Amino acid sequence: MKRTGLGATAAILAAGVLTALPGADAATVDHTRPFKVADLKVEINATDGDAGLQVFLDDDAWKEIRIVNPHGSVLAGMQARGDLKDYGLTELFSESSEPPFDEFPLAEFKKLFPEGTYVFSGVLVDGTKLRSEVPLTHDFPDGPTILAPVEGGELALAEVVVRWEPSLRTPPDVEIVGYQVIVVREDGARSMEADLASSARTFHVPVEFLESGTEYKVEVLAIETSGNQTLTEVAFSVR
Repeated sequence: MKRTGLGATAAILAAGVLTALPGADAATVDHTRPFKVADLKVEINATDGDAGLQVFLDDDAWKEIRIVNPHGSVLAGMQARGDLKDYGLTELFSESSEPPFDEFPLAEFKKLFPEGTYVFSGVLVDGTKLRSEVPLTHDFPDGPTILAPVEGGELALAEVVVRWEPSLRTPPDVEIVGYQVIVVREDGARSMEADLASSARTFHVPVEFLESGTEYKVEVLAIETSGNQTLTEVAFSVR
């Protein structure tokens, strides 16, 4: 799922500003510092049956970034040009397409984005060089089982409580470190999210967020220690 407030960035990338750059730079990384934030993870939608690769980075104003996969091939890159060249960009989020597993199985997705170290590199507008090594794993939790609301259920304003339990199919070596609950109005006009501890099993949706006669969707995401996450979702309405 695309996160609120990040759609403009994704649209810029989809419009073609994202360009293939030359291969991995073999130059020395002396006088290079890490990105303030560099993150790479997989999100699986257990309800729809698909997966997406999510990229997030943030730093001071930069004019160039690129991401190289464990085989040394450039996965993505971006350059600030024209009026942006000396003005720079900062935060960047994007997510890959999410074809359903019956068209592009998870096994093929894992081949396309192998486990290993991905190198994020960049240059700030002041010439400072950036470089971070970001691990990607294939440690995926199974989607939580949502006990309430039930799919298609109709609830009173004060009765919207999300309840879930962990899936017993999550591999024993996969550690769930937290949950995230996202509630979205069906038309996308309003959303809220809550980050919860791994022990959490319920979340009371505030009455102030809800409107009578409105349809909503709730997602519960199980978050693995690597950052990979798997979600389950249901739709409900408020009477």
